[in-house]
Amino acid sequence: MTQQVIIHQLQNDLSVVIEPMDGVQSVAFTFLVPAGVVYEPGDRRGAMSILCDLSMRGAGERDNRKLVTDLDNLGVERAESVGASHISFSAATLSDHLVEALTIYSDVLRRPHLPESAFEATCALAMQELAGLEDEPRQKVMMKLQEHHYPDPWGRSSMGTTEGIGALKHSEVVALYQECYQPNGAILAIAGKVDPSVILPLVDRLFGDWEPGTGIVKAGTSGGVSVEHIQQETSQTQIGIAYPSVVYRHDEYFSAFGAVGVLSGGMSARLFTEVREKRGLCYSVYASHHTLRDQASVMCYAGTSSDRAQETLEVTLGELSRLAEGVFPDELDRVKARMKSALIMQQESPSSRSASVARDWYHLGRVCSFEEVHQRVDRLGCDDITDHLGRYPAKDYTIVTLGPQPLDMPS
Repeated sequence: MTQQVIIHQLQNDLSVVIEPMDGVQSVAFTFLVPAGVVYEPGDRRGAMSILCDLSMRGAGERDNRKLVTDLDNLGVERAESVGASHISFSAATLSDHLVEALTIYSDVLRRPHLPESAFEATCALAMQELAGLEDEPRQKVMMKLQEHHYPDPWGRSSMGTTEGIGALKHSEVVALYQECYQPNGAILAIAGKVDPSVILPLVDRLFGDWEPGTGIVKAGTSGGVSVEHIQQETSQTQIGIAYPSVVYRHDEYFSAFGAVGVLSGGMSARLFTEVREKRGLCYSVYASHHTLRDQASVMCYAGTSSDRAQETLEVTLGELSRLAEGVFPDELDRVKARMKSALIMQQESPSSRSASVARDWYHLGRVCSFEEVHQRVDRLGCDDITDHLGRYPAKDYTIVTLGPQPLDMPS
């Protein structure tokens, strides 16, 4: 598959990145708007999720029902989400419908109704989701882990807080829209069956006169909490562990990613084998690499019975430390095979490619070619991972537990 990437920068600083793909009939786009949770006032946490929801409740000449109906009639598969730095709008459809779909989304971004009539119900739904966390202890622990590990506001959950949503006013949501929905810093990534000679003039027409704004990251203070226990009378204990790592644009990112793959890349990975299979300590255990633009971490989770929670914590921390002693060639071979499989599958999916292109542009200011990624994976050796872990060992842990009693923490 021949890879071509077209870059177009509008005068208002909107970045448009297009990657035509051979052999597909569909097209997808990802729109990143600089309106993530870091822009929320500290006492209005959850405001961006409310704004994201209301943005799809009518736009331009379409009311809520017509907006949804028109997208459905185009066969658009869509999703919206709120991250630390952006709200993401993604859509996939047949290539023949791209012009109409982009036209609709230009209204969503530039002329949303943000109906006050839907505000109360949207907030009530958000409150229900927060209340539902009591039945999702794993999610609750990992949200709290991220909040403590990263400096505020970067660790905030998009779900917000009951206090923040309860205090929120519709006028404040409108004000956030006016402040944060702006072209400067926004990214439109398109991948699939797309003709840039047709789409670029359309993008200029739809977004060229979009006035730039001045969104500012709200000042925050360091998370500052390294250990927390959430008291809950239950027969199970949830354990979350985080420690610093390197960001996506770092030269050693693939070494860091490979190390996490050795820990948690399938049923033959170390955490599954040592913590669950050999010792039978827990029913679920995994690790993942999480990266923001300027901060990154390895996030680990284990769910276990409360009577074996202390041993589970100690064995898991032991495996994290033992990784620095070195990895075996067969472990690395499995990790590299998984990485290459994921890359090949991504090449066949316009939705995956548009998301990846947007991510690359945000983190790197360029798009990594398939050839570059393949080469970096091929060159990755056991010594690379060992050397990386010598420079960036698992330490400075943030640990959050949820269960009937706190655990003894490492000194």
